[in-house]
This record gives sequence, structure tokens and C-alpha cells, in this order.
Amino acid sequence: MRTIHGKQTTLSESIQFSGAGVHSGKPATIVLHPAEADRGIVFVRTDGEEVEIAARHDNVVATELCTMIGIGGRTVATIEHLMAALAAFGVDNVVVEIDGPEMPIADGCSAAFIELIAEAGLRRLSAPRKLLRVKKPVRLEVGNAVLEFLPYDGTRYDVTIDFSNPLIGRQSYVLDLTPQTFARDIARARTFGFMADVEKLWKMGFALGSSLDNSVAIGDDRILNPEGLRWSDEFARHKTLDAVGDLSLIGMPFIGHFRSYKGGHKLNWMAVKALLADTDAFEIVHDHVANREAAGGILQAAALAPSRD
Repeated sequence: MRTIHGKQTTLSESIQFSGAGVHSGKPATIVLHPAEADRGIVFVRTDGEEVEIAARHDNVVATELCTMIGIGGRTVATIEHLMAALAAFGVDNVVVEIDGPEMPIADGCSAAFIELIAEAGLRRLSAPRKLLRVKKPVRLEVGNAVLEFLPYDGTRYDVTIDFSNPLIGRQSYVLDLTPQTFARDIARARTFGFMADVEKLWKMGFALGSSLDNSVAIGDDRILNPEGLRWSDEFARHKTLDAVGDLSLIGMPFIGHFRSYKGGHKLNWMAVKALLADTDAFEIVHDHVANREAAGGILQAAALAPSRD
């Protein structure tokens, strides 16, 4: 992958998408607008009292089954799939207007958001892109879960999951993040859940909008979706997709190697906080974009067909 001197980007035009939230079941319409340099990714609740919420780790208010950001009691849930697509395609500045409490789930992955980015196109801005470069290891251990950031000349995700259910078991996935690898290898990996947990989740207010159209449903002895899995390791790929979205809450791209064993939204968030708390562990750089293609080639990745095995 060639190294380029990077400028910040935004969308070339606004674009709209509608759907229901996987947990709330409530409909929402999002409109993605171009934004000026150094604005970052910002969510704006337009229903009722308008509030602007920057997509940063310090605005995270909940991490159970999804990542939720909020300010003053106004929240936006399940932002990780859109955030992953924006991060993978190098979109630095966007205003996301939303008229509901939760992002549309689409089909449970990032594919619809890639299509949005491709439809809008990207525009380079004059300001240089800021990146966080990991300089030394930062490790987080919680129970038997381990997450760490390591120095690396690129952006690598190394995610391992380990479930007692034999339909998942232990799976690992390694991704060197580029627009092409994201679009081809993980963008269509769907969220998943266990049918045995459904009634409990409903009582807790989760999975109210979940269906076979937007989630992989795991039964006692089989996958319930008629089409089956998109990859044999779709579960690990989706956890990698989630990690790309969650780690984008650093507020800028990072250059480094992220490793996760038995992680999830909460632990991803905790790992980001641990990294940023150790100011000796990173530096901010302005002129190096690791493992990313120039903007003219970014959107070509949206047309790549995801591989299957």
C-alpha cells in the first residue's frame, strides 16, 4: 500500500437513509452532510430539542450490546457500523442529522453506509489530516479478556472471539485496514445474537427491531437464517467491524496494531480510554496516512464484491 501525504476529507454532497433501529425498533432517518475541516464526525438529534454530539470516546454513555453517545440526556445509539464505514474510507468530517434515538440498522452491517459514501463522493479539504501513532504498548486486562495497542506501521486489527456455543467457538480475524479490505472482507459481516436470549433482551429493551433481515440468529443447534452465513467466520469479522467503529471514537485515525481477545463495545471503549490516558504511549502526526489510498481511489472499493468461503 502506498503512503500518501494526507489532507482531511468530507463528503461532496449530502445523502439520506432511513430505517429502523435494531434495539429500539423505532424508525429513523439520517442525513449525512459535508462538514468543514476539524469538525470531526458529529451527530445532531433533530427531533425535539436539537443537540450536537461529537463522536468521541468522552461522549460515550452506554456500551451494552451497542455503542451509544450522548449529551444532556439526548443520545444516539448503535453508531458503530456507520462510524466503521467512515473510518475505513477516510472520511474525517461529517454532520449526521438523525430524527430518532438509534441509527438505522439496515441489514446489520456497514454495507449500506458504504453505498451512502460512494453515492455522495469525497472532497479533500485544505487542512492536513491528524493521526494518532502508537509509540509503545498499552494493555488492558479485564477478567480473561485482553486488549492492547502496539506500535505498527499501518492500521491492523487482530480480533479473537471465544464463545462456548459450538456454532461460533473460537474465531480470529486479522485486518490491515484499507477501504478495499474493509469493503471486501468485513463490511457485510452482520450483527448476531442467540435466540435463547431474545425474551430477556426484549424485557431489557433490546433487540426490539431485530429480525432475520438484519441479524444472524443462532438457535440451539443451527443458524436460523435461511441463507446461512456470509462467511464461515462471519462472527469474528463482525466483531472486527465493531472494533473499527468503536476505535474511531479516538477522534482521529490511528497508526498501530490493535489486538483483542474476548473484547466488545465496552472493552473497546475502555481500551481507547487507557491509550489516551497514557500520553507517553502515542503522538499526534499530521502528514502520514498509513495504508490508505488517495481519495480518488477510495470509492472504487465500494464496488468490490465481498469474498465468501
